[in-house]
Amino acid sequence: MMTMPANALCRWAFILIAFSSGVRSAPAFNADAFTDQYCANCHNDEDKKGGLDLTSLAFNPDDPLNLARWVKVHDRLQAGEMPPKEKKHRPKAAELTAFVTALAGSLTTAEQGIATREGRATQRRLNGYEYENALRDLFSAPWLQVKGQFPVDGEAFHFNKVGDALDLSHVHMARYLGAADYAMREALSVQFARPPNSTRRYYARDQRTITGKLTRNMLNGLPDRDTYPVLGTKAQREIVKGQPLSVGEKDPATRDLEAVGWVSSNYMAGFRYRWDGFRAPVSGRYRIRFSGFSLWVPPAVKLTSPADHATQNQELVTVGRRDEPVAVYTRNGVLSRRVGEFDLTPVPAVHDIGDVWLLANETVVPDASRFFRSRPPRFKNPLETPEGRPSIALRWMEVEGPLYDDATTAGYRLLFGDLPLVKVEAKARGVTIPVVDPAEPRPKGGEPAEPLREVTVDVVSKNPRQDADRLLRAFLARAYRQPVVEEDVQLFLGLIEARRQAGLSFAESMLAGYAAVLASPGFVFLDEKPGKLDDSALAMRLALFLWNSLPDDALLARAARGELGRPEVLRAETERMLADAKSQRFVEAFLDYWLDLRKMEDSTPSTTLYNDYYLDDALTEAAVAETQLYFTELVRRNLPARHVVNSDFTFLNERLAAHYGIPGVTGIAMRRVSLPSDSVRGGIMTQASVLKVTANGTTTSPVLRGKWIMERILGYEIPPPPPVAAVEPDIRGAVTIRQQLAKHRDDPSCASCHSKIDPPGFALESFDVLGGWRDRYRGVDEAVPPIRGLGKNGHPFAFYHGLPVDAAGELPDGRPFQDIRHFKRLLRDQDAMLARNLVKQLVVFATGAPVRFSDRPALEKILRAAKADDYGVRSLVHEIVQSDLFREK
Repeated sequence: MMTMPANALCRWAFILIAFSSGVRSAPAFNADAFTDQYCANCHNDEDKKGGLDLTSLAFNPDDPLNLARWVKVHDRLQAGEMPPKEKKHRPKAAELTAFVTALAGSLTTAEQGIATREGRATQRRLNGYEYENALRDLFSAPWLQVKGQFPVDGEAFHFNKVGDALDLSHVHMARYLGAADYAMREALSVQFARPPNSTRRYYARDQRTITGKLTRNMLNGLPDRDTYPVLGTKAQREIVKGQPLSVGEKDPATRDLEAVGWVSSNYMAGFRYRWDGFRAPVSGRYRIRFSGFSLWVPPAVKLTSPADHATQNQELVTVGRRDEPVAVYTRNGVLSRRVGEFDLTPVPAVHDIGDVWLLANETVVPDASRFFRSRPPRFKNPLETPEGRPSIALRWMEVEGPLYDDATTAGYRLLFGDLPLVKVEAKARGVTIPVVDPAEPRPKGGEPAEPLREVTVDVVSKNPRQDADRLLRAFLARAYRQPVVEEDVQLFLGLIEARRQAGLSFAESMLAGYAAVLASPGFVFLDEKPGKLDDSALAMRLALFLWNSLPDDALLARAARGELGRPEVLRAETERMLADAKSQRFVEAFLDYWLDLRKMEDSTPSTTLYNDYYLDDALTEAAVAETQLYFTELVRRNLPARHVVNSDFTFLNERLAAHYGIPGVTGIAMRRVSLPSDSVRGGIMTQASVLKVTANGTTTSPVLRGKWIMERILGYEIPPPPPVAAVEPDIRGAVTIRQQLAKHRDDPSCASCHSKIDPPGFALESFDVLGGWRDRYRGVDEAVPPIRGLGKNGHPFAFYHGLPVDAAGELPDGRPFQDIRHFKRLLRDQDAMLARNLVKQLVVFATGAPVRFSDRPALEKILRAAKADDYGVRSLVHEIVQSDLFREK
């Protein structure tokens, strides 16, 4: 059993006495007289309507659940919802006001007492997003991908920012150490490799994963998956008959005209057409260009021999009839990522996708995203017409890089300054780092690129003790974001020295110490104390809000000078950080949780009901981009918060515009598009991303969507449902979901909530599982012929159009609406309500704590300050940062 020294016990006793004498307890509040007279008939130990028994509910605000129940009682009484209006025995207005006022005062005093003792926000650690970004910024390594190594972060109040939900286990500690070690080895690898900057072309005819498709077999010979050689803009059939694939370096002019054409899309998982001849020689920044064009392939011809397959009529290949969108992805890294896009034109051209960050050994994959993705058996190209089908042809990919600047080796300098890094013998002590073999990779068709090899390195130090002390102090100051504490220095120096004494090399020992720092409370946890935040803590909170990462040197410098607490400085820093490219992390992380965008891949469109969406990454990627760009625009232009519900613009590319039925948008690039006056789009509620994450890939539910809209957009918290059977939509199409929900609304235990959540859900019933407009539900029934058509996977449609959609409803206040347009108009004038909800969501994200009962006056103060700017979203961000909610723990 652990014992505590006497002097320590005395210190704790003194603290407890001082603490208990200085804290006011919540005033005694007795609700019995009021609740017994007006509430107990329904909310007693037998009836418990709404799951609430007020006859046994004492006022105990130190218990969070008890406090939440009394807040709910207050809000229902203040809104006039309770006692029910049909009850004859109701309190007089003055009596009700007096009770609500007294309850509000007691709740406020209780919460403020807790905040004084503990702060609004619970102490918390960095979440996975933040830790990954922290390592990226600390080591100047934007390519690092470590978030997936950690256990999934817990959520509270819709976000992964609340300490109560961010637990810490031995698994986290092990993963922190592993992620830190990986990041530091990456920094060493970049310093060690340093391949020269160069510009090199990788020809399509040299890529075995591409030219392997020229060999005829059961799959490659099919017209719908055909791959063929092209010279100039004409098919080069003699290559298929056995001629060399390329003229090679002996004829550079002809070589630049050689291409390979194909008519189908890549698979994200397999990537049939990938540039495996190139592997990034080191992690870093590269510039990539492609040369190619679009083609048109005439109808296939059937050969006479039974052993032959149908083949393209390649001699008659002509220039393309339109531009073809191409998305560019990475392969061979931690995750496949989209890094660029361009439109191939019928006229051969070079397309520059700009700078991209690549991990060492990653390669690049161009994907004709409009084309179909065949799935056996019996597939057919849905873009096929009697005149033929579209195709693309690529000649070469040109890579310039790695592109160096001062930040390239900043990670190594942070770790080891100007000490030299050298290769050591394999059996000697040192740090193993991943490097790319400089030998030309020659993967066979379909095989992955060769793996990274390992090299052992060490850092040369003539004075290990002095260098360790110097380097560690600098590292601690940067990692901990504040002046170094000598006790911390000695703690980690002891670890480093112990490793050296155990026989580890200088580099190994230093990395062990650094990894311990990056898994320690000083790095992983926020250092916030109850009351007003000091400048260091304020800088950290601001950086986590707007960059989802650590503060930079400029912000830390202002904090060190004690300037950050001045309103004008805080406003200037907020503006600077919003203008920085790193603010995109705020947009992505905030939307990932507020709108659940991180769940876009949680469900897959049904191959039976929605195979027109199945495998359509071009659509889902555009849907996510629309929402991110839209919210970015709200912040950038300080547009009113009501744009969350409706607007006259959105962001589209050709694929998403076609999905929405909006003409005149061509090309793969996303751009701002004005919407027709009668459009059902505009605002966040009717964006495809939101409509997908609120469906399951097979059916839609007004209950799920309605609850989501009430909580995420309108700001109402809906309690969990009572233990009744859930409604399962009928995919046969014989009964609508509205008809099935009628029985729930007839159940008194369900009616009160359904009257609130069903209306917005019904308004969205005109949108299917990926946000496409529908007038009728889809159904599947062997007795009913399906409609004609082919899905993205090349399979025939299996669904038919069944019962009509009814998107009408009635709000709880009795106002009816006919469809989503009418529903939006009813919400359009609720500016303060929409802004209030957005502020609530932003406050949780920014501070790690919800807007509690006693915070409501501060919330209203934010709204009053932003009202002059029409509740502009940027203004809301500024007023949050200036508020006590943000500037106090």
